[in-house]
Amino acid sequence: MEADDNYTKDGTVDYRNKPADKRKTGTWKACPYILGNECCERLAYYGMSSNLMIYFTKQLNQHTADASKNLSNWIGTCYIMPLLGAFLADSYLGRYWTIACFSIIYVVGMTLLTLSATIPGIKPTCSAKDVCQATDTQTTVCFLALYLIALGTGGIKPCVSSYGADQFDDADETEKNYKTSFFNWFYFSINIGALIASSFLVYIQIHVGWGWGFGVPAVAMAIAVASFFSGTLIYRYQKTGGSPLTRLCQVLVASFRKYKVPLPANKSELYEVEDEKCVIVGSRKLEHTDAISFFDKAAVQTESDRTNGSKVSAWRLCTVTQVEELKSVFRLLPIWATGIIFSSVYGQMGNLFVSQAEVMDTRFGKTNFQIPEASLSAFDTLSVIVWVPIYDKIITPYARKFTGHKNGLTQLQRMGIGLVISVFAMISAAVLEIVRLGIVRRHNLYDAELISISVFWQVPQYFIIGCAEVFTFIGQLEFFYEQAPDSMRSLCAALSLTTTALGNYLSSLLVTIVTKTSTKGGKPGWIPDNLNYGRLHYFFLLLSGLSVLNFGVFVAIAKRFTYKKAVGTLR
Repeated sequence: MEADDNYTKDGTVDYRNKPADKRKTGTWKACPYILGNECCERLAYYGMSSNLMIYFTKQLNQHTADASKNLSNWIGTCYIMPLLGAFLADSYLGRYWTIACFSIIYVVGMTLLTLSATIPGIKPTCSAKDVCQATDTQTTVCFLALYLIALGTGGIKPCVSSYGADQFDDADETEKNYKTSFFNWFYFSINIGALIASSFLVYIQIHVGWGWGFGVPAVAMAIAVASFFSGTLIYRYQKTGGSPLTRLCQVLVASFRKYKVPLPANKSELYEVEDEKCVIVGSRKLEHTDAISFFDKAAVQTESDRTNGSKVSAWRLCTVTQVEELKSVFRLLPIWATGIIFSSVYGQMGNLFVSQAEVMDTRFGKTNFQIPEASLSAFDTLSVIVWVPIYDKIITPYARKFTGHKNGLTQLQRMGIGLVISVFAMISAAVLEIVRLGIVRRHNLYDAELISISVFWQVPQYFIIGCAEVFTFIGQLEFFYEQAPDSMRSLCAALSLTTTALGNYLSSLLVTIVTKTSTKGGKPGWIPDNLNYGRLHYFFLLLSGLSVLNFGVFVAIAKRFTYKKAVGTLR
């Protein structure tokens, strides 16, 4: 019995495919390699992406609105590709090999991007600093590299957080309680990498050169790969459970096939295997819930099903657990949708916040040292670095005394608080722009390149977004991991990431609509190339208004949310 207690009970195995020994694998001893990988990968990503708005406008010579849309579309793709990586991880490769394979693609993309900014002929031609022209071929090479990177992120983003959480045994209450802290420190490591990127690497890009500015992130990504492989011998590995999309489709097909079949009054009559263990590899059974009862028809045994016995097709008869998997995904979708507006707000840091900073005084105090515009995102990162320990060590224990919840706040409460905080970030950005334009009008500075208002007045809007991240994004990470069916955790993590994709696509769409409507009659519009003639604060206020409406929808959905209930043991 004592020997059995030395092994995990959640179905994880070691690198030799044998039951994972708790004494030698997983927990915090495996996490440094995963956190180190995430820190370096995020350093590479943000070191390359934080300043892309400047690269598009200054090096590729794109208009502000076009650059904003191109950047939003690329970031959106970075966060939609995780659906592909998650499918491969849950179905065939497992999280370890998915991370490993897509990391190689990532390094190839980073290398090509570095070459596109270094090699004569494929790098933009500049007659002076920031006076550049790019041919169609040069622009194509740049975007080919960027979209290879987007593909690479597709295998990393949905898997790393889930893979780290896999290192803690769900069947061990002590280890399970560490997961909340892991997600906090996982996000902390992300922002350590982002801090270095937004300060040191952005400075290199502006003052040393784009070749070095992209080359250093490429090296950081190579270090990330090395860090990940270093922990191979002590990781815990979850078995793949087959294609989750196939199982979901089977429930849909079976339920529509039996749409005329009445549901039994006693739900215990619905089909489920008698064994304590689930038929799905790497998954526990799920208790039946009354929500979305139409899909229960897939688990109703008809006379023809009984006569076929064990040969009945899964496209005709599904287990209760299979049905509840589909219900779990459907229950997540409304919560998922409320993250889209928040992601639009978050995306402004690397987008229109940078454009706003370009027409402000970037000097540090009275010195001639100038802060790169994109480096202001370091204050978002600093905010996260400050708030993660505060949340983990102060807010959680304090809230626990009042709520009685083991984590202090529920995941949904945590996310909701972040949504409220994000409203004030947009209001702060709008107020600053109103003040800046007031100076332009009073002193007739419409054609001035810089306005004598310090860029450091942007710090509050960055700091507020950082605080909102700690509540919403980390809560979202934990929520989607916990509420996902066991064998679909990578897929549901990818689903949560698509809110960032859709948030950026939404931002791109809003910019397109705003530009088209506000430029009628020859007007400069809300977001012209020269923001002194624009109304950028209207766009920020639009996002703040949408955020308020979004919070109201979130509260209504959260009140009705039903948490999943897992039973039995993993197969």
